[in-house]
Amino acid sequence: MELIGPYLVACVLLAAAGVSKAVRPGDTARAVADTVPLPLAVLSRAVRVGAAVEALVGAAGLAYPSPVTAGLVAASYLAFAGFVTVVLTRGGPLASCGCFGTPDTPATRLHVVVDLALAVSAATVACTVPAQGLGTLLAAQPWHGVPLVLASLLGAWLAYLTLGRLAEVGAARRLLGITRGQAG
Repeated sequence: MELIGPYLVACVLLAAAGVSKAVRPGDTARAVADTVPLPLAVLSRAVRVGAAVEALVGAAGLAYPSPVTAGLVAASYLAFAGFVTVVLTRGGPLASCGCFGTPDTPATRLHVVVDLALAVSAATVACTVPAQGLGTLLAAQPWHGVPLVLASLLGAWLAYLTLGRLAEVGAARRLLGITRGQAG
């Protein structure tokens, strides 16, 4: 259970991003359109369905950590890392990956690093945690898991800020031509 905290972060982010994309699939569909030559309307529907699955995987992984659900969470993050890597190596930059259903989430190498770290935590949980409900898992933690839950929620918020807002700042700096040492 060494990486259960980052795993919970991964599940919360996956569920939240899935719901966001299911509600607003347009930006993700446009990001995918740069790689997959299909009409935008078709991609929007596919994104909406995929996002619903993503939200369900995140919620299931959160509610019932098991080798299967943790494996699905890990596979999701590996797929995200792979997609962003393909786009960036093709000469991206991807203006927006739409990963949180918003237009201002530019994909960066940092996305790949975070996705891979979350995939590793989920894969570790898949290999080490027996199938059990979240309540059972939390009951075995100090203070019935309250610190773990709070730390995981904080971690999810920080990861969201890192992937969304920090990427926006980097994109704005590049747009303005600001490099290290030139600010001011």
